[in-house]
Amino acid sequence: MRAPGPCAVCGAAGAGKYRCPRCTAAYCSVPCCRTHRERCTPEPKREQEASAALPPPPADGPWSVDDILSEDDERDRVPLQKLKLLGESEELRTLLLNPHLRQLLLTLDQAEDKSSLMKKYMQEPLFVEFADCCLGIVEPPEKENVLPE
Repeated sequence: MRAPGPCAVCGAAGAGKYRCPRCTAAYCSVPCCRTHRERCTPEPKREQEASAALPPPPADGPWSVDDILSEDDERDRVPLQKLKLLGESEELRTLLLNPHLRQLLLTLDQAEDKSSLMKKYMQEPLFVEFADCCLGIVEPPEKENVLPE
């Protein structure tokens, strides 16, 4: 995990462990967050959409997962090894050949309100099959009712 950068408000080195959700500036504390929030001027909406809603990569190198995920998102993080298993799954590749599923995923990716659309799509059997397949690969079900050897 990469060490935090400096706080954008007070400049304390290595203290910027929190990020502004609008502009991703780092800050170190609640007082600095409040100060930053008063001054924060995020990019106009059109420019954000053009750059896939991500600000330019940090000056010290390319993007890392730590730049994108907040501490609250950490528990939902999937290790890279498991994500690679998705690309190796024949079952998932077969599902992705379905043009209807591809359209659902494209629409979801481009949606403003992904949360409500996801709830709607979870009523679609094809989308549920896709989600179950992904979860089965990333979090294989534990073997139940198996006698120890």
